[in-house]
Amino acid sequence: MPVVSEHTSGEEDGVGASDLVKARPTMLDVAQMAGVSLKTVSRVVNQEPRVNEETRKRVEAAIRSLGFRRNDIARSLRQGQTSLTVGLVIEDIANPFYAHLARGVEQIAQRHHHMLIISNSEENSQRERELVNAMLRRRVSGLLIVPAGRDHSYLQREVRLGTPVIFLDRPPVNLEVDTILLDSYGGAHTAIEHLLNQGHRRIGLICGDPSVHTGAGRVAGYRAALQEWGIPLEQSLICFGCDEPIKAEAAVRRLLALQDPPTALFADNNRICIAALRALRTSPRRPALIGFDDFELADMLPVPVTVIAHDPVAMGRKAAELLFARLAGDDRPPQHILMPTGLIARGSGEIPPT
Repeated sequence: MPVVSEHTSGEEDGVGASDLVKARPTMLDVAQMAGVSLKTVSRVVNQEPRVNEETRKRVEAAIRSLGFRRNDIARSLRQGQTSLTVGLVIEDIANPFYAHLARGVEQIAQRHHHMLIISNSEENSQRERELVNAMLRRRVSGLLIVPAGRDHSYLQREVRLGTPVIFLDRPPVNLEVDTILLDSYGGAHTAIEHLLNQGHRRIGLICGDPSVHTGAGRVAGYRAALQEWGIPLEQSLICFGCDEPIKAEAAVRRLLALQDPPTALFADNNRICIAALRALRTSPRRPALIGFDDFELADMLPVPVTVIAHDPVAMGRKAAELLFARLAGDDRPPQHILMPTGLIARGSGEIPPT
């Protein structure tokens, strides 16, 4: 298919169509320009010995002149090897949590001279599978996955063949591989206990999908802390399905409009917490607020936000270090690592009940 330039009148400038569309230079082009064999060009490109200095310089000059670049992926596939890339499938790179996670993975990948390919599943299980299979077709050295699906048995054959696969943030289903998770239960329990210690007894929970591993852990931590203090669970104070900002804002307004509203709120991720702050901006009520996940400017607001914090960059690094250890021959049984969380008290979680 011809390539159409935005400037379609090349002939008027004395430039023909054959000049506008040029194929990418090949090793054969380099050999012809340098007046040497294809094998000699291959030896120079791969920095092999047995090429005299004058010939090497001539070939290198031809490479520079033509702008030739070696296709490392095609080369590795011809040799039956993997490419020097690792794949990362996440939910959404626009979410700061996943952006920081990817940064940690990339730092370790660079140390091992690998490139990182990142794709977004958009919380769609079918898309997750398509992206994983596309990366495997590119012969990535290994995979890191934040799963959207509920069945990962499709990866069993690839794991048996030796491809290292690391799951992050959520565990796989029907697959036994390395897994690195946040302490969602412990973090939520700490948040609720902190609010209880401030005197709160009616604590609203605003969360996303409670069937997702992270959501389930945070709901369980909320329930356990209340039970330990002998406080009955009130379903009217729990709002599920609030991952979209508009739904989270509506949930906050609904909670605060109750006849006996909560005096404190717990938002189970960073996006829900930001949506809660928007809803509170126009509310006459000022409940205490704790969010799970830190976020940019949380400490700069008029009332800085108390959060359950963790280090997603460290999580990404840990996952990538484990992946490259597997590539280097680490054959321990699958590792299950729990990343710690901690409470940062900044003011919003310390507002007393009114």
